[in-house]
Amino acid sequence: MPRFLTISLFIALLLPVQLFAAEQVPSEQQMRESVDNLKEPLYTPFIERYVLDELKQLRTDMAAQRAEMIQMTVDKELSAADRAVGYATDTVTYFFYLIAAASSVLVLVGWSSIREIKERVHTLADQEINSLINEYEKRLHAIEQQLSKETQQIEENREKIEHTQEVQSLWLRAGQETSPSNKIAVYDQIMAIRPYDVEALTYKADAVLELDEPQWASNLCHQALESDPENGHAFYQLACANTAMNQFDEAIRYLKQAIQCSDTYREQCKDDPALEPLKSHPELELLLKNTVES
Repeated sequence: MPRFLTISLFIALLLPVQLFAAEQVPSEQQMRESVDNLKEPLYTPFIERYVLDELKQLRTDMAAQRAEMIQMTVDKELSAADRAVGYATDTVTYFFYLIAAASSVLVLVGWSSIREIKERVHTLADQEINSLINEYEKRLHAIEQQLSKETQQIEENREKIEHTQEVQSLWLRAGQETSPSNKIAVYDQIMAIRPYDVEALTYKADAVLELDEPQWASNLCHQALESDPENGHAFYQLACANTAMNQFDEAIRYLKQAIQCSDTYREQCKDDPALEPLKSHPELELLLKNTVES
């Protein structure tokens, strides 16, 4: 409050001077003349002393305030350091408490030593590793079985391809042979690769008929019909075999079945020498007549 009064008084003393100076701004020459013509000081010693005392008091207050601020700052820093030290101390204390509690639990459970803990860890690790090994062994075994099946299937397919190629070459060889006995030998080789091959049996029956063995040819055709009951070529060869054995009714019956399987046998039977004895049979004439009408 005294500081405020001092400043107010100082401003009140200077304000008229400033207003007067603002209203009348003298030149430099006038100011010099005014200073030279001064006969007494502008301010009295009492006023000057009062102003100096107030300025001194103001500086003292500012120094005291600065010291107070420094003290407050130091106190805050000390308080923060105390809190940090207390926090660290509490943390270390709690950590040791935790270690003590864990040790107590280990003792209660039965793991009273580091050696027992190590053995237990090794046991658990061995069990886990054995479990993984068994699982992967099962997977590898399944993969091996799958690979074995696929390898076996590939081998079977390879053998089938080889057999097919060999059979095709034998069929070409049979087509080139002119002797019935040589054809029969080739057909036997085909049936050695493919037992009960219907086509090989029927063509072998055709070759046997050329050797004048109708009963043998009939047996071969019946074997073919056991595998393929709708084989027209087998029925046709049976008709030829029964014609050679003078069993014309049976021959006509088998010829009808052959024509039912494939109509091409109608035309084939007209020029086949093996069916020459049937040309006078009325049933054959009826079959040929139906062919002409159709």
